[in-house]
Amino acid sequence: MNEKTLYIAYGSNLNIEQMAQRCPSAKIVGESTIEDYQLLFRGGSGRAVATIEKQEGGKVPVLIWQLEESDEEILDRYEGYPFFYRKEWMDVFVNEERMKAMVYIMNGGRVLGAPSQLYYDTILQGYMSAGFAKSILEDALRVSSRK
Repeated sequence: MNEKTLYIAYGSNLNIEQMAQRCPSAKIVGESTIEDYQLLFRGGSGRAVATIEKQEGGKVPVLIWQLEESDEEILDRYEGYPFFYRKEWMDVFVNEERMKAMVYIMNGGRVLGAPSQLYYDTILQGYMSAGFAKSILEDALRVSSRK
């Protein structure tokens, strides 16, 4: 039996065009919010990428994708799993229904920094398509760039 994985996207995989190229069989299940986390960029200035980290009171808007096994294998390669990102499972609510979904979270040891403009714009396009408040993305850039 082919198990489908629910996947939480908060960074460049919010971008529908990018996901269509990377994972053509992936389908959007819905939108959600991860509570008590914040969005940050880590990896050094000009090449930092998105991650989420625990922060009391924080909120990160996300898209929930349904992945085929082949999609997850593709994302594992893109995300540098298990060396750059690890997988965790979280409960999310989509249309008031509680679901368990997988999320990639960056492993420790990388400094905060600004992403490339192209990477930031890819995420911004995802935020705009989903109707998410871009202030969360702007705050992540501001916090990550100043440290």
